[in-house]
Amino acid sequence: MRDVLEAWQPVIDETIETVLPREIDEDYLASFFGAPSYRYDPQAIQRALADPIWELLDRGGKRWRAIVAVKLFEAFGEDPEEYLQYAAIPEILHNGTIIVDDVEDGASMRRGGPALHLEYGTDIALNAGNAMYFLPLKIITHNPGGFDADTRLQAYEMLMHELNRTHLGQGMDICWHNEQEVRVSEQAYFEMCACKTGCIGRIVARLPAILTSQSAETERLVADYAERMSVAFQIGDDILDVEHTLDQAGDFGKEFGNDIREGKKTLMVIHAVENAPENEVERLEEILWAADNTEAEIMEAIEILQGTGSIDFARERAERLAREARESLAAVDLEPEPADQLADFTRFVIERDV
Repeated sequence: MRDVLEAWQPVIDETIETVLPREIDEDYLASFFGAPSYRYDPQAIQRALADPIWELLDRGGKRWRAIVAVKLFEAFGEDPEEYLQYAAIPEILHNGTIIVDDVEDGASMRRGGPALHLEYGTDIALNAGNAMYFLPLKIITHNPGGFDADTRLQAYEMLMHELNRTHLGQGMDICWHNEQEVRVSEQAYFEMCACKTGCIGRIVARLPAILTSQSAETERLVADYAERMSVAFQIGDDILDVEHTLDQAGDFGKEFGNDIREGKKTLMVIHAVENAPENEVERLEEILWAADNTEAEIMEAIEILQGTGSIDFARERAERLAREARESLAAVDLEPEPADQLADFTRFVIERDV
C-alpha cells in the first residue's frame, strides 16, 4: 500500500497545481476565476492563498483520499488519468478543513511545523482554509471531463450535501470539548465522526460513482465503504496520538499529548468515563478541561485510559469498522486489482504508525 501511495502522491500534487498553481499571475486568475471587474493583485493573492496552502501541502500528508478516488475510478473500469482533477477534490477539501480545525482547536503544530494561523495569522489561515472549500466547485464549473448538465448538477448537489454535514460533525466536536463533563454517548461520537470525517470520505467514493454513471446501489455501497474506513482512520489517529505521546511524540508531527491538551472527547475517553471509578472519571475530566497540562498530567490521563482498556476497545472498534468497509466493497462488481488495493486501504488506515 505504501508503494501505491508513493507512486500517486506526486501525481496528485501536480494535479492540485493545475487548480491552484504555486505561482499566481493575472492570466491564471482571469482564466480560473473570471476577468476582474477592475484589477486583481496577484502578489496579495500569492501571499494569502498560494503560499500558506502550498506550505501545508509540502509538509507532507499521504493524499490517501485522492488516491482512493483514483483507485475507484480504476475499479469502475475507467482510466483514472482522465479524472485526476476530480480525484483531487476531496484532498483539497480535507486540507481546507484541517486549516480551519487548527484555528478552532487552538492547535500549535501541524505536520511537523507551526499551525498556519500561527505562522501566517488567523485571518490568512481562515481565508485560505475557506477558499479550499470552494476551489473544488470551480472544477465542476470548468468541467474538464466534459460531463452533461445533469451529471454536473448531481455532483454539485452531492458536494453541497456532504460538506454541510461536515459542519454538523465539527459543531458537535467543538461543543463537546468546550464542556467539562464527558456526556457523549458512543453512538453520538460515531455520528460526529461520520459527519466530520466520514463525509469527506463519502465524497471520495460518491464522486467517482456519479461521474462514471454507477447505479444508486453501487454509489451507496462505495460511500458506506469510504465512510466506515474514514471513521476507522479517525479512531486510529486518536490512538496514534496516545501511542506517540507514550513515545514522547516520536515523528507524529504534533505536540506532546495534543488531544488531551485540546480536551478532545475521543472514543477512548468516552469508554473510560463509562468504565472507570468515579474518582478517576472526575480526574480525567479535570485534566481534559484544564487550560494547560503538565506532561505528568497527560501521562496520568493516559494511565486512566489504559486502566479501563479503552485503547484496546477503540482499536477493536476501528478494526470492526474496517472489516465492515471491506464487506461493503466486496458487494460491488469491481475490477479485481484496484478492488484489492481499495480493501488494503482499510487495513492501512488502522495499522499505520505515522
